[in-house]
Amino acid sequence: MADYTPSGGQYEISRGDQRAVVVEVGGGVREYRVGSRHVLDPYPVHAMCDGAHGAPLIPWPNRLADGKYSFDGTDYQVALTEPKSATAMHEFVAEESYDVIIHERSHLVMGHVLRPLQGFPFCLDVRVAYALDDDGLSVTTTATNTGVTDTPWACGAHPYLSPGDGLIDAATLEFAAGLRIDTDKRQLPKADVAVAGTEYDFSEARPIGPLEIDYAFKDVARDDAGRAWVRLTGVDGRRAELWCDASYPLVELYTGHTLAPDRKRRGLGVEPMSAPPNAFATGERVLRLEPGESTTHAWGARLV
Repeated sequence: MADYTPSGGQYEISRGDQRAVVVEVGGGVREYRVGSRHVLDPYPVHAMCDGAHGAPLIPWPNRLADGKYSFDGTDYQVALTEPKSATAMHEFVAEESYDVIIHERSHLVMGHVLRPLQGFPFCLDVRVAYALDDDGLSVTTTATNTGVTDTPWACGAHPYLSPGDGLIDAATLEFAAGLRIDTDKRQLPKADVAVAGTEYDFSEARPIGPLEIDYAFKDVARDDAGRAWVRLTGVDGRRAELWCDASYPLVELYTGHTLAPDRKRRGLGVEPMSAPPNAFATGERVLRLEPGESTTHAWGARLV
């Protein structure tokens, strides 16, 4: 009997001493390392993906209150995938299979057609491209509306930066943003709060310690190329870095404190997001794709 893996096929790409493994189920990156040092915190090959490790978040990121939204005057209801908070979490395709479109030594493209579903009667062709070059791993998500009506769209990604050995508590974090989206007990947006001078201000690199974070941040600082950066330095002195382009105006940080005891705080969730939590309900930053129209979003990671 073939070796069973909950995440299906395991597709490796490599370049020099870099190695990444992308999975069939959910189309996410299960592992990315340089030599023996992980850049993205992995999950075991014989375990189910936990905490959305490495997953594309499609067709919205984060939570949708009560699973309800309206588009073009029609009300829709999707399944509540997080019943305890009465919300629909993240995406429709985390447990769906992706097809391999291109598989070369250092380049892989995974594809999935999201067909009309209850509460989402739209059709999207999604391609997630993974590539390794001298500057690390890059991940490009492209969605095309293959239906006959306009469709709402937002997306994200859910990689975890690795501190190397040990927990993120001893790692040093550098990340600059102007606003934090404060949330209620359902983790739905409540208010935008200034970051400067608070415990969530990592504009100057400092250890994370025991701080618990599960918030989206706005007004993130960007370099001359329009990229936002999150940098995590482990006790080994190596720095895992994640960038996202301007198509991702928000970044969520998650310290993994709610994962299983043997998995919690092993990596820092760094989630590029094209729209904030509950965006389908509020309409904030939700894109409208006309039939045949495409949109592309990019992020990447590297070890310094």
